[in-house]
Amino acid sequence: VQLQASGGGLVQAGGSLRLSCAASGRPFNYYAMGWFRQAPGKEREFVAGISRSGGSTRYSDSVMGRFTISKVNYNNTVYLQMDALEPEDTAVYFCGVRTILKDVVTLSYEYWGQGTLVTVSS
Repeated sequence: VQLQASGGGLVQAGGSLRLSCAASGRPFNYYAMGWFRQAPGKEREFVAGISRSGGSTRYSDSVMGRFTISKVNYNNTVYLQMDALEPEDTAVYFCGVRTILKDVVTLSYEYWGQGTLVTVSS
């Protein structure tokens, strides 16, 4: 499985960005997907996850209500719409994928993309 993340950049506080992650390999509807982030000097943390079908999602408390994860199976892409961005959201964002039979959100992933940098200025 190969993952290609894109969409990061520099944005002012209060602004928006949309991250994309395209996956190759097995049919996309076998994949549960997720986004993690890692800020300088901090550990990687979970941001959002979505089930195989896209019918279930989960968010960290810090992004709940501001970020939206979605999954489009026909083009093998998962998105993270980030609104009302805060300087604390500055980090490298990684997408992850896991081949899974159950249609649930998982916090454990098998493969990772290369990361895309999001910088939010105050």
